[in-house]
Amino acid sequence: MNKIAIVTGGSRGLGKDMALSIAKKGIDVILTYNTNEALAIEVVKEIESMGVKAAALHLNMSDFNSLTGFVQNVSSVLAAHFNTNHVDFIVNNAGMGKTVPFIEVSEAIFDDFLNVHFKSVYFLTQKIVAIMNDGGAIINISTGTTRFSNPGYSVYASMKGAIEVFTKYLAKELGPKGIRANVIAPGPVETDFNNGAIKNSPQFKAMLGTMSPLGRVGAADDLGGVVAFLCTEDAKWINGQRLEVSGGINI
Repeated sequence: MNKIAIVTGGSRGLGKDMALSIAKKGIDVILTYNTNEALAIEVVKEIESMGVKAAALHLNMSDFNSLTGFVQNVSSVLAAHFNTNHVDFIVNNAGMGKTVPFIEVSEAIFDDFLNVHFKSVYFLTQKIVAIMNDGGAIINISTGTTRFSNPGYSVYASMKGAIEVFTKYLAKELGPKGIRANVIAPGPVETDFNNGAIKNSPQFKAMLGTMSPLGRVGAADDLGGVVAFLCTEDAKWINGQRLEVSGGINI
């Protein structure tokens, strides 16, 4: 029986490439979407064309009270579609972006980022670990801006900083079950994240590209393979680590 990975936000952008890259390793995938079911179904079809199983479920990380229902749906899909009760991996990728100067951050904006990028990740992981096989893995997606500062990202980066600390505790506390926990921290990536801030601004993209020794910003397929690697036996001794996948920006 194939191992199974949950990839939140796996219908587009970085999450889509993560889901596809994991599937290429022969791992079944449950991916989530928030607003566009049609895109998610297309990714499911692409994964199934590789000869592995896939399913798409709705998940709104900003609605904390929906997490219990989501995990119930996961359990139902596992039994009906995958003939099992457990998963092996979770990739906490789903997120939101907004560039807001510190002085303009409202409590409502703060709470949105808190729910999506920390609170819901924390408790969703707790619920999924209850149905995770021993020897599994947790991959949390952070950001390069926990290492270097980018004006307008104080809320986003602060929540991701919390995720990085959380990951170390997961590695320590879940180690007896053989469950590894690691962080992937992307640098600037050309996707539709944060309303396509990089994708839609050639000047901004070019400026960010000069900050990397490789002379460009990242693409979605720069990240997916690294996440997939962490779901394999080749990464069995990597635990509690922050892997920055940023092309060496700001070194």
